Amino acid sequence: MNPWALGGVVLVAAATFVLAMWGARGARTTSDFLLARRMVGVERNAAAIAGEYLSAASFLGVAGMLLKDGVEALWYPIGYTVGYLALLLFVAAPLRRSGAYTLPDFAQVRLDSTRVRAVSTVLVVLIGWLYLVPQLQAAGVTLSTVTGITYSSGILAVAIVVLLGVLSGGMRAVTLVQAFQYGVKLFAISVPVFVLFFVFLGQDEQHRRGLDEPVPPAFERATTVRVETDVRLRVTEPVWVDVLSGPGPEELDGVAGSEGDGSGDSVYLTEGVHSVRSDSELRFPQGSAVPTVADAEPDNRSWLLPQSGDSYELFETYSLMLSTFLGTMGLPHVLMRFYTNPTGRGARRTSLVVLGMLGVFYLFPTVLGVLSRFYVPQLLVTGNTDAAVLLLPTEMLQGWPGELLGAITAAGAFAAFLSASSGLVMSVSNVLFTDLLPGKLGNFRLIALGSCILPVALALISIGRDISQSVGLAFAMAASTFFPLLVLGIWWRKLTAAGAMAGLIVGGGLVLLAVLTGAFLGDGYGWWSAVLLQPAAFTVPAAFAVTVLISKLTERNVPPATGRVMLRMHTPDRLGFLRDRSVDQGEVAERSSVGGRGGRGRHRLVRRRRRS
Repeated sequence: MNPWALGGVVLVAAATFVLAMWGARGARTTSDFLLARRMVGVERNAAAIAGEYLSAASFLGVAGMLLKDGVEALWYPIGYTVGYLALLLFVAAPLRRSGAYTLPDFAQVRLDSTRVRAVSTVLVVLIGWLYLVPQLQAAGVTLSTVTGITYSSGILAVAIVVLLGVLSGGMRAVTLVQAFQYGVKLFAISVPVFVLFFVFLGQDEQHRRGLDEPVPPAFERATTVRVETDVRLRVTEPVWVDVLSGPGPEELDGVAGSEGDGSGDSVYLTEGVHSVRSDSELRFPQGSAVPTVADAEPDNRSWLLPQSGDSYELFETYSLMLSTFLGTMGLPHVLMRFYTNPTGRGARRTSLVVLGMLGVFYLFPTVLGVLSRFYVPQLLVTGNTDAAVLLLPTEMLQGWPGELLGAITAAGAFAAFLSASSGLVMSVSNVLFTDLLPGKLGNFRLIALGSCILPVALALISIGRDISQSVGLAFAMAASTFFPLLVLGIWWRKLTAAGAMAGLIVGGGLVLLAVLTGAFLGDGYGWWSAVLLQPAAFTVPAAFAVTVLISKLTERNVPPATGRVMLRMHTPDRLGFLRDRSVDQGEVAERSSVGGRGGRGRHRLVRRRRRS
């Protein structure tokens, strides 16, 4: 256990708790809890959006995917960032002017349909949980790696801190915490990059050999690797390995072993694919080639060049681009933050600032991913490449400097779990509160607690795939459901409730079918695996086509208030058409939820401001 890392995690948790309590001081009304009174400034809202958006998939997953898959993994940070450009151009300002509280509320405002609202509610919860489960899983793995606590304890620790922030002050508290955590993550990823890069430049030429050679990475010193799960290793250069514990050498693809140097049974792994069982401990000699998990790039040249493998990888790339470019527009926990801006112009400016913040951040995990190819190649044996950011500092720097940098990265990873999880719990709770149990803030707290229990249970009983890939499924779901609803709802007058309903069901259903089928079949099926792993290339066009077709067939059922709603969404703010829907009902609810003379005074003040 690294005591520095434990101290960093505790420090971030304590700062988060203090900020949440401080931000909750003025949270009294329903509007405070749900939307922070819609009075969040551009810079703070942008920092909060970047804070919750830069999840474990960004802080840990990007470097891990780059270590394993090479330059093809760069499409993840590019897509995560460019999605905000599309959001800026097509969605941010009109969505804010619609006056909605949530995505289901927007569906009802635009289409005047409680059925579409109900389906949207189910999808918001589903996307939120698809995104939240890998965050909690990554928290368990990370905290167990850097602090020595158990996997389940790490998950429960993050869940408790998140719930404390959400239950204490809702959106007001969460906004302040997420803005702070963006700064923590930027500091925690940038400082190690600068230090480790200068260390890398100071190494001799052997340590800085080019990555464009057609050879596998090599162990710079004798390395012991513990395999936690069953893996299939691809060996491109034969290597001797000592089996220190776990299955005997005869269980490594039937390869007979011989006595080695007394440290265990020595096995000669020939070129090809070999199976290694879980709980195995293997020791590789200095200078030996690194076997890689079967789905990783085996040599440096293929790692450095895009599309060096099979033809279906091109489909995966285009599908990934589609899901990340368009999925951002449909992520409920991201769109929810734009409802807190006072105007549509403010929402558009917030998107622009977020673009800059994300662009700066994503420079750093890319550098760490490249350095990991040199200094932590053992992660290619276990497949646990998401741990690269956490282990790299202590591998490159010995003693307390490495442990200090490791503590900084651990604190940043913990902040990533907290900020993303807070936004997801908040978005799911908002939707369930406004649709199921509106009125009392006690109901909101009860729903927030319930919306966190199931994801925690799912994270406790399973360890998922790579973080970025798991989060990618949530992007694919968002791109296949809410992206068509938002774009057509904002820019196409002829959208009908029947068309929107059909598009949501077809898009969401196809993604779920791909996820379940992929979990049953697994990897190794060529085109089938590619389509199931990255389904957006066919689910997004299918959802769009079905939505337009059914709307054309039911064009007589265009809501009569469509013209008024479209005028409100596309009229500049200065003309005064902006009107927040359901504020009146929310203010009525505040009387019973706040109670007391102080609450009534605040309520009358809110009404007076609106009349003025």
